[in-house]
Amino acid sequence: MTRGMFVTLLCIACNAWGQTAWRPDKPVELIVPTGPGANNDRMVRLVQKILQDQKLVTTPVLALNKPGGNQTLALTYVAQRGADPHTLLLTNPAVFTNELSGITQLPYTSVTPIALLLVESNAITVKADSPLKTMRDLIERLRMDPDAVSFAMPSRGGVPHLALAAAAKAAGIDPRKLKVVIFKSSSESMIAVAGGHVQAMASSLASVTPQMRAGNLRVLAITARERRGGAAASIPTLREQGIPSDGPAAWRGFSAPGGLSSAQIAFWDETLPKVVEAPEWKAFLEDNDLSSSYLRSGEFAKYLEAEYRAVRVVMTDLGLLK
Repeated sequence: MTRGMFVTLLCIACNAWGQTAWRPDKPVELIVPTGPGANNDRMVRLVQKILQDQKLVTTPVLALNKPGGNQTLALTYVAQRGADPHTLLLTNPAVFTNELSGITQLPYTSVTPIALLLVESNAITVKADSPLKTMRDLIERLRMDPDAVSFAMPSRGGVPHLALAAAAKAAGIDPRKLKVVIFKSSSESMIAVAGGHVQAMASSLASVTPQMRAGNLRVLAITARERRGGAAASIPTLREQGIPSDGPAAWRGFSAPGGLSSAQIAFWDETLPKVVEAPEWKAFLEDNDLSSSYLRSGEFAKYLEAEYRAVRVVMTDLGLLK
């Protein structure tokens, strides 16, 4: 080997080492797109704690709340950070629905997929003593008269609404004919159902599990590919009841500004799996009736493509696409 060839190989090796050895060299910002106190905030602050306690990141880790604009302010903040690998945004389906409904011009591809953390099941719920015992009962009632059942939910065009609409379409019912009543929160929706003011509600499973355990509500079905464990083990999926639908999903993940290098993405691909393996994270999921669905950056990007297409179809069916 000539001296020139040796120098060339050494340079290649040094470059390869440099590409895989990136680590944060300034404070890391974990951006919460909603206000303090709720699940999104608690989730991000737990990730912050694990990163620090396990010294997975040796620079300071900050959790910053940037609510507003139906989560568009946080997305705008991150998209404008340039190729900064020190910024991670907790993302969810709002990055799809805000773009598709015209709330923002920023597409979900304006940020870099980093990791899928979890996928939360949606639930169709009625009062505990409702004559609607199964999802089949509900569908038959809707087929006879779509106005016979009113559905409470916290937002029009949110994931629970989309999941309900997808289920209705799969059962041969025009989703635009569903009678939807909007409340400020899932808590208000539950009160309305428990009080008999509306007949059913669409929400996340986690939001109704406590009232289900208390015997005040009955969950007819969840939108998931397979049954959940724990307190939800007895709840059948839509597919089990003859309705071929299991989405769109209520997922949570981390994204970063666009333009990150492969080495910077690789750092998070190597680091975040250690977070979701931490006992504190597993306890958080169990306490909130959630299940881990971790995906690294490449698989998360593919997941987002499929979910975006599914959301676009349902929003088109509902006439919500702008």
